[in-house]
Amino acid sequence: MDSGGWSRRRFVGALAGGAAAAALSACDNAPAPATTPAPDPEAGTSASREARRPSGPRPLYLGTYTSVEGGGKGIGLAKYDAATGRITGSGTITGVGDPSYLALHPDRRTLYAVDERDDGAVTAVRLADRKVLGSRGTGGAAPCHLSVHPGGRWLLSANYGSGSVAVHPIDASGALGERTDLVRHTGPPPGPGQEGPHAHQFVTSPDGGHVLAVDLGTDTVYTYRLDEKAGTLTEVAQAHTRPGAGPRHLTFHPGGRYAYLANEVDNTVAVCSYDPASGRVEVGEVQSTGTGPGTSYPAQILVTANGRYAFLANRGHNSLTRYAVEADGARLRLLGTVPAGGDFPRQIAFSPEGTLLFAANQKSSTVTVFHVDGANGELRRAGEAFSSPVAVCALPL
Repeated sequence: MDSGGWSRRRFVGALAGGAAAAALSACDNAPAPATTPAPDPEAGTSASREARRPSGPRPLYLGTYTSVEGGGKGIGLAKYDAATGRITGSGTITGVGDPSYLALHPDRRTLYAVDERDDGAVTAVRLADRKVLGSRGTGGAAPCHLSVHPGGRWLLSANYGSGSVAVHPIDASGALGERTDLVRHTGPPPGPGQEGPHAHQFVTSPDGGHVLAVDLGTDTVYTYRLDEKAGTLTEVAQAHTRPGAGPRHLTFHPGGRYAYLANEVDNTVAVCSYDPASGRVEVGEVQSTGTGPGTSYPAQILVTANGRYAFLANRGHNSLTRYAVEADGARLRLLGTVPAGGDFPRQIAFSPEGTLLFAANQKSSTVTVFHVDGANGELRRAGEAFSSPVAVCALPL
């Protein structure tokens, strides 16, 4: 989570969440959700998804830590009303340890979770009957992020504790095969205050030609080419932030030529350019998060589907920063901040149609929901926060 090492990712914010845990565990035997049309591969986080009319209750999956006091018992299950944003708990998928980050297969049939532990793993869950299809080791410690390659054949994961990225094959059933590659970030040297590399994100570029790994420990964004037949990685470029920035999360503009990088350690955001032909990323000048002089750690940044606004979650300041996106994605203009409605907003996600924004608040064990005004970028709270034990990830479908 920060320069103090990966163990703080798990234990900071692990406050009493017993009431939230009880609210979900009481519904462990709830029926499996009915099948609905498939969203984008990265539902809730992709800026390129098509807008759809909200209708009826939707599934919401919740990540947590299971090995901390007050934590959850597995992947939390809930539903939300797409019009009002109201969340109701509906159960838990047990048998998954420390599922702190979640991702969906493009066909919507399989959910993937990291097992953020010393002996890291990734787990596949079949959603039709909520059966755990098994886990595979990531070859590293404390995996904290994963994503599915757009073709649906490869799972990409980032090991925070050991500073490495891994690739796993996905078979026709959605289950995972043995790891096909593991690359540790050995250069450049760790940045100020860091004892080693800390891979924090591993995603595919919008054009599909490259995969990018963001490493907080080395202040670097690595670009790889993925061999889609063998599942192996070849490094093609590196982009460096200023020393000590601590990059955590990168999100692309819908146009595909610019991206926005949240720097956790120095509390800044940078606009980056991206060249689809070479895979090269250029990190631009850093800019303010609008959180003032106090201690705050930017977590995740999102861009609306129309490319006009961006939102950043700030832990410590406990706010969401609003930016206007200008010059076809090349510039961010700070609009201000709004309260997150919870303590330590670890992760944020859009609903598939982009009209709701969900914030998972780790320390308060809550999920808050906001209505998103696509015309002016305003955020409006959608009722009371939903209790969820040590909430660190919300994935609305």
